[in-house]
Amino acid sequence: MGENMKFKIVADSSSNLLSFEGVPYETVSLKVITAQKEYVDNAELDVAAMVKDLRTVKGRTGTSCPNIYEWKCAMSEADAVFALTITSNLSGSHAAALQAKAELLEEHPEKKICVLDSLSTGPEMHLIIEKLSALIATGKDFEAIECEIREYMTHTHLIFCLESLLNLARNGRVNPVVAKVAGVLGIRIVGVASEKGTLELLYKPRGGEKALLSVLDVMKENGYKGGRVRLAHCNNEAGAARLAAKIRALYPHAEIKILPTTALCSFYAEEGGLMIGYEDI
Repeated sequence: MGENMKFKIVADSSSNLLSFEGVPYETVSLKVITAQKEYVDNAELDVAAMVKDLRTVKGRTGTSCPNIYEWKCAMSEADAVFALTITSNLSGSHAAALQAKAELLEEHPEKKICVLDSLSTGPEMHLIIEKLSALIATGKDFEAIECEIREYMTHTHLIFCLESLLNLARNGRVNPVVAKVAGVLGIRIVGVASEKGTLELLYKPRGGEKALLSVLDVMKENGYKGGRVRLAHCNNEAGAARLAAKIRALYPHAEIKILPTTALCSFYAEEGGLMIGYEDI
């Protein structure tokens, strides 16, 4: 039974959750890299200083994922592990986690390891981690938890509302021409993590208020009915609070948590960016 096994959740740091209470939990760090400096996405990093640095950095910027050894170390101390990664369409983190799983199972075939591709990042991963913790607490066996979490993941979504796409363009994730539009005359970019785990740009509203209304429209179109919402912001707590108020005005019982982005999500969201994870159940 599940209660007789030592469970652990491991996530890469794109989840924004560098610590988590209620279940053994560990993050493996992604890194933000420039020609001048490397920023490790961990609790010691001054994220605000990194965001400030990136506004003036010259040349190409990028990210690197945790390596196989880092994943193996994080996975090795439990009987049953659920590992959650940023979308495999943006990073090699998922591939590294799968290789770590293969090597660990070859050495310890009695272990149970499930590697989950979030097809997303940030606050959608936050929701998945919370659900995993709740399922583990029920005492269900590993296979039942895996089945239920995979079903739950079909009901979670990510929306982003960005003021700048500079780093996404530098990193080759979006068209530089599209990136130039963001921030011009107050234009925001509203988009989603697609079902394939790619970035899909949907709207280019002008002004913060119209952008928040666009986010609400997308949430409703994708089946939001008042479930849990996790709002991550890059130096924009006021914008996150305004969006939370708009959600609660329509869905008074919605459970909403607001948190800051850590390094990896701050790199992609940039100054003022919002990332919204939510359930359609």
